[in-house]
Amino acid sequence: MLTNQASSRQAQRRIAFYIDSLKTGGAERITLQLASWSAKAGWQPLLLTRRGDEHDFYPLPKNVERHVETADPPWLRLLGWFGFPWRLLALRQWLVAQNIELAVGMTTLPAIKMLLASRGLGIRCWVSERNYPPAKRPVLPWRLLRRFTYPWADLHLVQTRQTGAWLRCHLGARRQLLLPNPIIWPLPTFPPLVDPLELLPPSLGREDEARARVILAVGTKAHQKGFDRLVRAFALIAEAEPQLHLVLVGLNKSALNGEDPVARLRALIPAGSSSQARLHFPGRVGNMADWYGACDLFVLASRYEGFPNVLLEAMAAGCACLACDCPTGPGELIMDGHNGLLLPAGVSHAELATAIISLVGDPHRRRSLGDKARIDVLERFAESRIAAIFLGALPSKLGPVGKTSEASNG
Repeated sequence: MLTNQASSRQAQRRIAFYIDSLKTGGAERITLQLASWSAKAGWQPLLLTRRGDEHDFYPLPKNVERHVETADPPWLRLLGWFGFPWRLLALRQWLVAQNIELAVGMTTLPAIKMLLASRGLGIRCWVSERNYPPAKRPVLPWRLLRRFTYPWADLHLVQTRQTGAWLRCHLGARRQLLLPNPIIWPLPTFPPLVDPLELLPPSLGREDEARARVILAVGTKAHQKGFDRLVRAFALIAEAEPQLHLVLVGLNKSALNGEDPVARLRALIPAGSSSQARLHFPGRVGNMADWYGACDLFVLASRYEGFPNVLLEAMAAGCACLACDCPTGPGELIMDGHNGLLLPAGVSHAELATAIISLVGDPHRRRSLGDKARIDVLERFAESRIAAIFLGALPSKLGPVGKTSEASNG
């Protein structure tokens, strides 16, 4: 006789999302959004992570079932890379035990593992790359496995046409669906809550010319986000513009690979400079809407992106936005001079400083850019529109595995 849990598994279609953890980041946030949409459409979403909930930043949505991979036993850890087949076997057994119908690998390594583990099981498998692949290459063994396995995917969820073209050309990813990130509005709020007014000067709320002017950037990966060139640009103009403050939200203050990224960035400003006190690192915050509302200018100085959630959010919040036209995403969000400003991907910090000053000193232009940005992205990237694209791609009950239609918009 079946247990209640087993009966429920037979009655409800089950979709698994596989990602390393729920740490802060765009891939993690979108994974939870896809799972939430699936639940509302009648699927039972399961979230499988390699790391446990002690690494979580985002709260788990209702109706999403959380699973964590079993830690390797000591003998398997000793094998290192040679233990990979046993790890795949464990993942394969989990897929069978959970009666998974559709598995989605979020980011490169989970996608490769899911493609290998599900092979021959009659389970559909989708892949979702979250960065522009040539900008962040995996190490050699994973790169070879990616080339071997990616053509197997029933569908590739791609955020931009440029990423889709690269995957098609270099990895044989023919079946694609163009699925940009949605804007969830109003932005959700969750701990930690950090009030900008507690960190920034009291003059922030004033209306006169002496009020503080805030330049905002957001991210957890300092090199990718180009925080170094943004800090260098700030150092060039800060002494002559004493009202300017630069806020870098999201960067860990803890050591990264033995080094402190906050200390490295502070070192780019000359010792003893008064601008040191105007460079702020509030860490990770769960009330981003407050920070977008407090800034005068949002800057994305990234070297590469997948699809920059923070730029999308800043535009939806009505911020004047300045972005480097890196691969990929900024050029699909910003129409230069209309709803924001785009600088060349390889812009120098001196050129970035000049662009920042031009916008900080022109409140009417900032207001115009911000107003147009809000209207544009809230329409183009509305949650209802993007959710409909994703849910429309979910397999029908009778659809055969491996026969997903090639999406025309990829």
